[in-house]
Amino acid sequence: MKRPREAALKTPSDEALSHYRARRNFALTPEPAGGNEAGNDVGTQALYVVQKHWASHLHYDFRIELGGVMKSWAVPKGPSLDPKDKRMAVQVEDHPIAYASFEGAIPPRQYGAGRVIVWDRGLWRPLGDAGQGLRDGNLKFELQGHKLHGKWVLVRMKGKGEKQVPWLLIKEKDSFARASADYRIVDDLPDSVHGLADSATVPSKVRASAASDAPAPTPQAAPLAALPARLAPALATLLAAPPRAPQAWRYEIKFDGYRLLARIDAAGIKLLTRNGHDWTGRLAPLHTALASMRLPPGWYDGEIVVPNEAGVPDFAALQRAFETERTGPIVYYLFDLPFFDGRDLRAVPLEVRRETLRETLKRASGTAHSEAVRFSESFDAGAESVLASACKLGLEGVIGKRFGSGYQSGRTSDWIKLKCGQRQEFVIGGYTDPQGSRVGFGALLLGIHGSHKQLDFAGHVGTGFSQRALRTLRKKLDGIGAASSPFNAAAEVEGRPHWVEPTLVAEVSFGEWTQGGRLRHAVFHGLRSDKPAAEVVREKAMHERAVSEKAVHAAAAAESPRSPAARAIKSVPALPPGLRITHPDRVIDASTGITKIELLRHYAAVGDLMMAHLKGRPVSLVRAPAGVGGELFFQKHLDIANLPGLPGLPGIRALDPTLWISHPPMLEVASKLGLLSAAQWNVVEFHTLNTGTASFEHPDRMVFDLDPGDTVAWPQVREAAQLVQAFLLQLGLTPFLKTSGGKGLHIVVPLRKVHDWDTVKGFSQAVVAHMAATIPQRFVARSGPRNRVGKIFIDYLRNGLGATTVCAWSARARPGLGVSVPVDWSELDALTAGDHWTVRTLHARLATGNDPWQGYARAARGLTAAMKALGYRTPGSQR
Repeated sequence: MKRPREAALKTPSDEALSHYRARRNFALTPEPAGGNEAGNDVGTQALYVVQKHWASHLHYDFRIELGGVMKSWAVPKGPSLDPKDKRMAVQVEDHPIAYASFEGAIPPRQYGAGRVIVWDRGLWRPLGDAGQGLRDGNLKFELQGHKLHGKWVLVRMKGKGEKQVPWLLIKEKDSFARASADYRIVDDLPDSVHGLADSATVPSKVRASAASDAPAPTPQAAPLAALPARLAPALATLLAAPPRAPQAWRYEIKFDGYRLLARIDAAGIKLLTRNGHDWTGRLAPLHTALASMRLPPGWYDGEIVVPNEAGVPDFAALQRAFETERTGPIVYYLFDLPFFDGRDLRAVPLEVRRETLRETLKRASGTAHSEAVRFSESFDAGAESVLASACKLGLEGVIGKRFGSGYQSGRTSDWIKLKCGQRQEFVIGGYTDPQGSRVGFGALLLGIHGSHKQLDFAGHVGTGFSQRALRTLRKKLDGIGAASSPFNAAAEVEGRPHWVEPTLVAEVSFGEWTQGGRLRHAVFHGLRSDKPAAEVVREKAMHERAVSEKAVHAAAAAESPRSPAARAIKSVPALPPGLRITHPDRVIDASTGITKIELLRHYAAVGDLMMAHLKGRPVSLVRAPAGVGGELFFQKHLDIANLPGLPGLPGIRALDPTLWISHPPMLEVASKLGLLSAAQWNVVEFHTLNTGTASFEHPDRMVFDLDPGDTVAWPQVREAAQLVQAFLLQLGLTPFLKTSGGKGLHIVVPLRKVHDWDTVKGFSQAVVAHMAATIPQRFVARSGPRNRVGKIFIDYLRNGLGATTVCAWSARARPGLGVSVPVDWSELDALTAGDHWTVRTLHARLATGNDPWQGYARAARGLTAAMKALGYRTPGSQR
């Protein structure tokens, strides 16, 4: 801020800020310690700020620069422009002048924990002697800010010995006063003023002063501070779905490695884990690289990894590097800079800290060892596309960071993580004996800490181990053997396990949690030595609203409904108000605990995407009244006689009975409401015919369903899809791909409506027969479990009249509730299974939607040329 030259400058004494400093741990809170700033003396224009603070209760902090500090009052309801409103203002401890620009989150269990924004700021001028006004309890002044203007008064009330003196903040009558019935400024202008200096909503005379009012959010404007000896890192909160305000976030790769902080000062370099363990001696090559770069003093935050040949972080390789004490290949990706060159940057906006870090590393890039230290780039694209790309590359996921946020130690809602799959740490509590030719052990017994810090049994992991890992880990297990189980008394572990002391931590990916708290499809990735076993708990993905409430206290949810966050929450797809949902909490899949209401919300979310595949097509509905695993019912016709008491299915209609004269009227899902009413009626799957009602006698597509035998590995299924694609392209046809939601993949070929059902089915059978004859080690032309042992049956039977295929975006009535999803052929290598997406994980795919099938309609072809190329003749044709 530009200050009048005649102003007398005054630096506060330590005593003036003693109460402020005594209440805060500046190694944990990003608030400035202050005390080095020179401030204006009384009697001239100086800074004022109003900070909106979500602590135990939402309130507003009114602060004025006076005597080298910010005199401060807590105003529970915030200022009012109505002179009739006398707002309570409780005087609190003096704050440093640097606090006037503070925005950020004060960590949990710290004084004033919660989020702080600069709601308003500008200049204030006392009307009379400010010091005398404070002593008399009648301070009159004038404000010139972004939001508040005109004359005001602070009047001290007659207290009763309170520790914090009560005052009243009152707006004086002038041209800026407005009645509360007409205008409530805290509701109509709820957001931060940072970055609003050029806003058209700010009067021009205020914009002119604002340019000189607010210090630029630069490292040079950050408060001077000694480098703390310890620093707890910022941690991300696992989110179930991407935030709904994409412009507010920047995304980085979630590295598959160990978190590491570098503390650099004149005494040297220390490399510390997230829990403060000194790993400098274990990372000698990295220490040498950092020393050669001659980086300025500060705290540097990042992650260490070992890239594989493709450049993708390999957690197992990182673990081997430590086991063999060969840490030379380790790369240190830096992504934040909370302290730098004598200043505390934790209140500086994220993008400014990162740009400072980028430029610092760029200046050091000429050193011999700088390849070992790299900058972690961010991406401005939406979360869905960044996450999809990360998953395709085999990465763990992405980290999202709120644009403009400060650096907060501990778990925060300003940093979030989105994962490609479920993965977390588990405590090893025992192991089983190996079977057959296997060495080391059979499986590890895993646990997590639950209530009362007991170790709850979470299941087994028996895959993901190399022969070397089996032997190495067995030696570690032999050294920590225990006589009794470390799991709680209620744990039921089958067989004759060997118990160990619960000190080792394993990194494990898995498919789902069962309703009983056990892992499905667990895969071992390595041991973690950077996290104590005592801290391992079940990591639960949260929704955006829940994250905000827990991370910055429940009061944050009370933010004005006009705010972007509140508007985003209201944008969640809603169920129709007239739709009656019975037993919404009934579990329909015991393996995951998915309930009926979750399934309905799935169909509400995918409704628009799914209708593009349903509209105008006859459907079959698969009902699961007893849930997944119970008896299933196919409903192809609206046979009310066999469904007593059916209240009707809004959005589902019977088709013209003349379409298929020999059968009862078929069904069509005519609207999104039909999806929801069917799901309320216990429908899980939606299947469609290969034709529309406009040309029922002529199919408009051909489907090949890759149905693998039980012993077929997933890479073989992917290879099979590529082989079928290549052959169809050779025939001049354009195949499209989707996951089945079950075990395999579906290849769909759009057709012109010129061939009858027998022709299309016969040709599809000829294609399958050719593939099976050409590559018999991969394919079979006959169905049945015995024929599919170790091979894949390409199911062509779905091309006959009356046969159906599960619709894109439909859930499957199988454990896990996988979803059939359209994908691009370029995404095939990244798919992990036919149920790559489930009802619970599909959110990351919604933004991509039907884009992979762009051009589907234009790709329709007749089969005449393809039949000629294959040498196929229809039955009865002349030879």
